[in-house]
Amino acid sequence: MGIPINQMARIGAYILKNEIMRTKRYPLVLMLEPLFRCNLACAGCGKIDYPAPILNQRLSVNECLGAADECPAPVVVIAGGEPLLHRELPQIVEGLLAKGKFVTVCTNALLMEKKLGQYKPHKNFNWSVHLDGDKAMHDKSVCQAGVYEKAVAAIRAGKAAGFRVNINCTLFNDAEPENVARFLDTMKPMGVDGITISPGYAYERAPDQQHFLNRTATKALFREIFKRGGRGRNWEFFQSGLFLDFLAGNQTYHCTPWGNPTRTVFGWQKPCYLLGEGYTETFKELMETTDWDSYGTGNYEKCADCMVHSGFEATAVKDAVKHPLKTLAVTLRGPRVEGPMAPNIPLDRQRPAEFVFSRHVEHKLQDIRAGKGPTDILTDAAE
Repeated sequence: MGIPINQMARIGAYILKNEIMRTKRYPLVLMLEPLFRCNLACAGCGKIDYPAPILNQRLSVNECLGAADECPAPVVVIAGGEPLLHRELPQIVEGLLAKGKFVTVCTNALLMEKKLGQYKPHKNFNWSVHLDGDKAMHDKSVCQAGVYEKAVAAIRAGKAAGFRVNINCTLFNDAEPENVARFLDTMKPMGVDGITISPGYAYERAPDQQHFLNRTATKALFREIFKRGGRGRNWEFFQSGLFLDFLAGNQTYHCTPWGNPTRTVFGWQKPCYLLGEGYTETFKELMETTDWDSYGTGNYEKCADCMVHSGFEATAVKDAVKHPLKTLAVTLRGPRVEGPMAPNIPLDRQRPAEFVFSRHVEHKLQDIRAGKGPTDILTDAAE
């Protein structure tokens, strides 16, 4: 696996401690979104559809570090938007590392080479470069030619500078298993340390609504991909083996939305990284006031087809710690790619989707008009 031993050990100890203490809900990864602005407009993205006054908002260094103090998760993933547009991101990363957090910066890599000198290699820090396949696949996904080549150049520059560099790959229903497998084969020679792979989430505001995978298609796709890579063992994944087994249809998991709590310019996002259906001012309030049982596959229409790592990786990791022998077996043999699949979660009792995005946007705009929160442009226009 592409996960460092010290990170696996720390997270495992953290989970065991909480399980021994019978903590009902606890976070594993803080998803930190210090801004929504991006320098790409990907067709499958639902994260950047905001008016300019909101896109000009950002979390300060103190707000970001304060979120890490509120939320005890050992891992912080900085996403967005494009985090490298935030002028103070180097100070945020440095502050989080000083707190002993494992820190990942997700980036489309358009600015990565330019900004590399502002960061220092650290055993607990890695880049995660968005790369959805080979040149044709990725440039189509991000709706801009030449982005794949810039991302690959940034990966090589990051490795040459001594950083850990991963990729994050999102797949849609036009993904061809043979092409995906060939793409994954190129990552090790490139020096990539780990791969995060996941089906796309059907954001209701994404421009392209035609290419999201349903659950049945997701399982079939990943079985076909893993078949071409020694049941996935040919590639270094920055994910648990049980999550990969879940993608291949061999585990029936409910999501753990509190496993990846999200802090954005709106506040703490209910219920998860993918859905913004309410916000709280504090992490404590998020954990105590969210109606967690109203969300997840089988409970809510918007969650019906979700198999994304931000919802299910925490479930898989907790399962791995509780069942080490099952984990070892899956790790050694890889995900099963033939035979019957695990039972599906019934959808007959899920509640219908609610569409509340516009209301939250209007509330935030009212706050901005009232002078609450920064409104400065985040970086040079040329970036």
